[in-house]
Amino acid sequence: MSGFNPDTGDDAGGRAAPGLRVAHADSRAELGAPPGAARPGAGPAVRDRRWREETEDATLVPGATRADGAGDRARPEEPDEWRTCFERDRDRILHSAAFRRLAGKTQVFIFPDDHLRTRLTHALEVAQVATSVARACGLNVALTEAIALGHDCGHGPGGHASEDALAPYLDEGFDHALWGARVSLASLNLCAPTLDGVANHSWSLPAPSTCEGEVVSWADRIAYVCHDWEDAVRSGIVSPGLLPEAVRARCGTRRGEQLGTFIGALVETTVSAGRVAMDEETALTLARFREFNYEHIYLREASVAQGAAVVAVLRALVEHFADRPNAIPAVVEAGGLTAGEPGAVRAAVGYVAGMTDRFACRQAVALLGWDPAKLPKAIDA
Repeated sequence: MSGFNPDTGDDAGGRAAPGLRVAHADSRAELGAPPGAARPGAGPAVRDRRWREETEDATLVPGATRADGAGDRARPEEPDEWRTCFERDRDRILHSAAFRRLAGKTQVFIFPDDHLRTRLTHALEVAQVATSVARACGLNVALTEAIALGHDCGHGPGGHASEDALAPYLDEGFDHALWGARVSLASLNLCAPTLDGVANHSWSLPAPSTCEGEVVSWADRIAYVCHDWEDAVRSGIVSPGLLPEAVRARCGTRRGEQLGTFIGALVETTVSAGRVAMDEETALTLARFREFNYEHIYLREASVAQGAAVVAVLRALVEHFADRPNAIPAVVEAGGLTAGEPGAVRAAVGYVAGMTDRFACRQAVALLGWDPAKLPKAIDA
């Protein structure tokens, strides 16, 4: 590897002019004359936070959520110079450990192979669907993206089975949406509309308070129904011909055409109705599609067995760490706890909920002597 040479610009980019470096020695791209007038006092056409806030106010629909300075946060902050409050939230979620760990958490198939979704790729696909809808409807794209990326950060290992596993240990039960907003993402000091969208994205919970949050609720369902179907087809669990004729006739059998059908219907209905909604015929098609997935994918015998194995592993880990709270790194950092003290069980739930599939299973084998043959299928601790 060559070292840095100030004369040739190695490792420091190309020299475009005295005191000016570019990434490539042959760089020739230029911004050109900026359209419109620069904001007074901001220099030549700087697109800073204030400029984007002003642009939002002028271009978004009346019911869209506006960014306002630093945003409504539990701990007040100074506004960022370049990013709106919701852009800042999105960036914090992207860089968080809770988001990164989604790469090792189950979407449908535990420890998936190269082509199957993880909880992380699901979040990215939800963000794509949601921002497409938000952009077309004149809503706040940055807030929509932040909610979508963060919406599943409260999920435990092993998919929705983790909720069944962890619920008995908490008085309020364990719901991944609420846990994500109140625990997994709490340290990020996110804006109230972002947390509200994360906490209420599940249809069984109260509606989010913003249009952007409601878009993510729809996008979540649209994305997982379509991509879980695609993964199941690729895995040989179902075939396109099994999908009910009424569903196939309306949205087809390929993910691209299915997404196009549901996204198009959501955009068109939302714009015409003035609220986030889908026309009844397409909404019923989506509901039938989801019912098919439950019958043939989520509740098939192998999935139920996988869920039961996840529940057994996670409950054993919670009980292990509740009895040994000082084996939890965060507890030690906070000053320690004694088994039986208030907070020990909650700390154990929090630690186990944050684990990836593989780490949880390896902990069960290493700490509990768990029989690898009794781990969820596809895990080889």
